Amino acid sequence: MTPTFKLVRLAPPISDFIELRNQVGWGKIDVQLATKSLENSLFHVSVYDQSKLVGAGRVIGDGYMYFYIQDVIVDPRYQGKGVGSLLMNEIELYLAKTTSTGSTVGLLAAKGKESFYLKYGYLERTGNPLGNGMCKFI
Repeated sequence: MTPTFKLVRLAPPISDFIELRNQVGWGKIDVQLATKSLENSLFHVSVYDQSKLVGAGRVIGDGYMYFYIQDVIVDPRYQGKGVGSLLMNEIELYLAKTTSTGSTVGLLAAKGKESFYLKYGYLERTGNPLGNGMCKFI
């Protein structure tokens, strides 16, 4: 039987968010750090199968020029079932209403997931002409 998903434009409960991160192997994160991080986001979207959180995504940034798609996470048991697309479609709707000419939207795709984001018009920064994308993990 195909699950019926419920989409909510709210942050997930912290404990569910932390568990979802653990399910995809993103590692342990402090509860206070996760709480502050979610509180300071611009936009949230969560997807549920009944009462179980199966996907989440958010947008962070300054809300004017720079937007960053962060933590698009789908429970591995639900990957390939349209949950990621539900998340990104809602994020794209938010961005369409919020961004303006001159805004930049960025993201870091997990290895092997680049083609998923290409469908939404994102470009891979593999060098020229934009230069390589970079990050630092602390």
